Amino acid sequence: MEEVVLQAGDAHDWVYKGEGAANLILSYTGSSPSMLGKVLRAKKILNDKAQPAPNCVVFSSSEQLLWGEIPELIESVKQDCLPQAYAQVMSQHLGADHVDGGVRARVSKEFLEIIGKNVLSSRPAWRVNASAIDTSADSALLISDHSLFSGKPSGTSFIAVEIKAKCGFIPSSEYISKENSIKKQVTRYKMHQHLKFHQGQISKISDYDPLDLFSGSKERIHTAIKSFFSTPQNNFRIFVNGSLGFGGMGGGADMIHPNETEKCLEDLSKVSGLQLSDFTELLSEAISKSGVLDKLLATQKLDDHDIEGAIHLYYDILSQPCLICKNITDAELLHKYSVLHSLSLDKSCKIVRDFLIAATAKDCSLMMCFRPRECETPGSVYDSVFLKSVNQNYDYKAYFVDLDVKPLDKMPHYFKLDQKIVDFYTKNGEAGRVPCDSPKGGGTSYDTKVQPQH
Repeated sequence: MEEVVLQAGDAHDWVYKGEGAANLILSYTGSSPSMLGKVLRAKKILNDKAQPAPNCVVFSSSEQLLWGEIPELIESVKQDCLPQAYAQVMSQHLGADHVDGGVRARVSKEFLEIIGKNVLSSRPAWRVNASAIDTSADSALLISDHSLFSGKPSGTSFIAVEIKAKCGFIPSSEYISKENSIKKQVTRYKMHQHLKFHQGQISKISDYDPLDLFSGSKERIHTAIKSFFSTPQNNFRIFVNGSLGFGGMGGGADMIHPNETEKCLEDLSKVSGLQLSDFTELLSEAISKSGVLDKLLATQKLDDHDIEGAIHLYYDILSQPCLICKNITDAELLHKYSVLHSLSLDKSCKIVRDFLIAATAKDCSLMMCFRPRECETPGSVYDSVFLKSVNQNYDYKAYFVDLDVKPLDKMPHYFKLDQKIVDFYTKNGEAGRVPCDSPKGGGTSYDTKVQPQH
């Protein structure tokens, strides 16, 4: 594909599709055949300059040391194509068939300024307050829209699901302090939910348990999918023919009204003929058959030292005194950390590199897109699953998105956030869990009111 250059006059062809912490996602609505079915990932900047950068644009000297084992990654920074090069790194772990590196598109400042104004009304208010499109960027990433299949046959509807699965295992690192031993019993996701609720970032504790989704058990995968419908937050979205049908625009504070869930299920049934039970079965079958979550979990588990171990090696890579060790009084723990500090620089770099790759895997999203398989298409390039309840084969494709490099200088932020989450949960736990109105369809949901500490 020849180099794409987007100017001010092209801005009207791009509309808001969603966003994460680091990028704004735009859908193409124009008529250029080469651009149909594409999305553009435009970089964002934080309004609060005191916060750590959401994405990595240039490498510091320490990052060049850290990633030196992968020279093409270092070279890509000079050529301003780091996202594509890092996608290649992630594809070695997640599978080349499930990672789309995309192509770099040149963008003018005017194009980005117009886009920034045009999408303002579509963005969630809290995202607008937190970040803006980076109008100083001279490129963006053009990738396939994985909520669609390319070359849409007439009369065929596509249903796509975006799942932000989060960390799917309980850590067992020997470097976790005794004070933080709760980390070896309760998922990070659950503990973070309680802190977010206390801070007012969410208005309901999610029912979702990542361990269910990653369990390999059909029954538990069903449980995870059902929990997404009651509390999708930014973990679950459904697209119908490329348009958002259910779920928030990427914010934990988004609330889904029961009527919205019912409307989504009605729309889903209209375009696909599938009831909720059928859809849940289809999604869980595809998750199981594809094995994508096994790859994701294995990549997440590259973090075998936990942040409580990896943070020490961060200071070694920077050739700085360890700010963590100076506050530790536990002799046994200090000994363990001194062993870490005695590791070779190569070994330290590998552990921190694996930690950051795992951090990307814990924060990325999985897109799965479905369409009924037509009888006259033998030898399809897509995998398929058979749904017994409707006697129909479905093509599906699975891609990981939001595979951004995590900046090395975010390590202290990761450590502080981890301590904050664990400290809050250890002190407050499940205090004050009170039942609220049962959702339609039975079962009980709970809101958590954290009691003030005196």
